[in-house]
Amino acid sequence: MKYQPPYTITPLIVTLVAKIGEAIGRLTVLTDQAKVLRLRRINRIRSIHASLAIEGNTLSETQITAILEGKRVIAPPREVQEVKNALAAYDRFHAWKPNVEKDLLQAHRILMSGLIDETGCK
Repeated sequence: MKYQPPYTITPLIVTLVAKIGEAIGRLTVLTDQAKVLRLRRINRIRSIHASLAIEGNTLSETQITAILEGKRVIAPPREVQEVKNALAAYDRFHAWKPNVEKDLLQAHRILMSGLIDETGCK
């Protein structure tokens, strides 16, 4: 005996089920993209924190996050400037080639901006 559901599947039902499936798929993709962007942001902050800590910068990840968000931070101005410079340099990493002198000088100019007088010079 073949099972007969207590409803009739119509073209409208098939269309609506397909639309629901597509919407769930888009939502899943958006959720995955949001997770990837969040992880990139966290990695960016942690990388900058670790790099600057090696150089003696005492700002925390929370303070670096606040600077990234444009908030004011109570900290030595030099350390805040180092974070701002590192954030600016981080945004340009993809465009630089480590074996090109011009790119290295540009990286130095950005990282040392407002910290020393002669930046990005030979």
